[in-house]
Amino acid sequence: MKLELHPRAHQTLADQLFAAGVEFPCGGESACGGCKVRVLEGDVPVTGTMRDALGEKEIRDGWRLACCASAAERVVVEVEQWSLRVLSDDASVPIEPRAGLGAAIDLGTTTLVVQVVDLATGEVERVETALNPQARYGADVMSRLQYDLRQPGELGRIIRGALGRMLGSQPLREVLVAGNTAMHHLFCGLDVTPLTRAPFASPTLGSYRFESSDLGWPGPAEFLPCLGGFVGSDLLCGIVATRLDEAEQTRPCALFDIGTNGEVIVGSAQGIVCASTAAGPAFEGGRIGAGMRAGTGAIDSVHVRRGGLECHVIGGGAARGICGSGLVDAAACGLELGLIRANGRLTNADKRLTLADGVVLTQGDIRELQLAKGAMAAGLRMLAGGGVEKLCLAGAFGNYIRQASARAIGLLPASLPVEPVGNSALRGARTLLLAPSTRGARLRKIAALSRHIELANDPDFQYIFAEMMALAGSNFTDMKWV
Repeated sequence: MKLELHPRAHQTLADQLFAAGVEFPCGGESACGGCKVRVLEGDVPVTGTMRDALGEKEIRDGWRLACCASAAERVVVEVEQWSLRVLSDDASVPIEPRAGLGAAIDLGTTTLVVQVVDLATGEVERVETALNPQARYGADVMSRLQYDLRQPGELGRIIRGALGRMLGSQPLREVLVAGNTAMHHLFCGLDVTPLTRAPFASPTLGSYRFESSDLGWPGPAEFLPCLGGFVGSDLLCGIVATRLDEAEQTRPCALFDIGTNGEVIVGSAQGIVCASTAAGPAFEGGRIGAGMRAGTGAIDSVHVRRGGLECHVIGGGAARGICGSGLVDAAACGLELGLIRANGRLTNADKRLTLADGVVLTQGDIRELQLAKGAMAAGLRMLAGGGVEKLCLAGAFGNYIRQASARAIGLLPASLPVEPVGNSALRGARTLLLAPSTRGARLRKIAALSRHIELANDPDFQYIFAEMMALAGSNFTDMKWV
């Protein structure tokens, strides 16, 4: 689509482009070339960093990097904008009726969801969704933590302001916020240094309360506590939503949140173990040459048809890239057709897998998928050593992924029952919001049941990680209970 931009006080051209939907996968470091826009009218000067990332032909054709774009006068650019798939939740949950309105927030690395709830009925009155504006400074949590070390407090101010605007001005009795440990620290203005180096053990993982005057919000807020390391309150709320802490079955259940910061929880009312794995952004289209979010123009599924590959594109138009679910499908189909070996090697002489006009997977893209898949599968394998009753998939990726493809590449166990549970972080936060009298006791119970595991400290992790990088189905036999 075309977009007309004008110089604005206190806002750079790069800021305007980000607001229009242009992503900055490397956090504006001009290192990846993934934020290209094409200048149709006006002048956007070419910088040295643009020349490093773009070819001369691309520059002559008007392509520029949005992350370092500037203009003194009006410009018209071609923007590859898409609408994000943001997963909300409206499942019925128990309620203790009381007067007023409240809100539950899922503060994700990629997306934000705000639910305003009638506390008397439990009904969701309003839902607001948005892209996390911190993504302007990096697609993954480590990039943002490093940015916070350089510019302390800036990302916290940005996210508090964005969520405040989404909440609106209607008075709220209270707001509960759930997010991973990095989002927790950035929002609360805490020192992120412990999260940037081993053993990643922060002393400030508890809940934090804020008065409405502290945030400029229409009501007081509480950021719910983390469970340890990079296992945040989003997974704590996932435990609440799936009632993992109340499950009395002989074998435990597993909760699997596949994303940039992949998290695994295994347990029941007898005990819970949790861990995180740095999967990287491949499942969200990051670090993939043709990668993009799941929105208009993205290949979101791939099937084998008549001996070849057939792609489905969100919105039905021409393909502009591929999102995480499409990437998993493409790898599974490539394996089926012999275009990819189990070790990840592309069999074509040019080491490219063509999916559509202009959308190609390279050997480097397959390696990024293997790294992400290997980290997630290794975490599950190590924690689920006693065998599990079923596997709950949390989050947008778990909701949209084709299970057959995930099993084919070994991301999910071949025979274990799998149940998508949607946005469990949001549902769990809303459940806690609507149960004020039992909330504190339940949070204390979950904390007492839970044990956090730092997988990197286990000498077996690297071996299992390397083994699980293979693109092959697995029953995850001989699992290790950490």
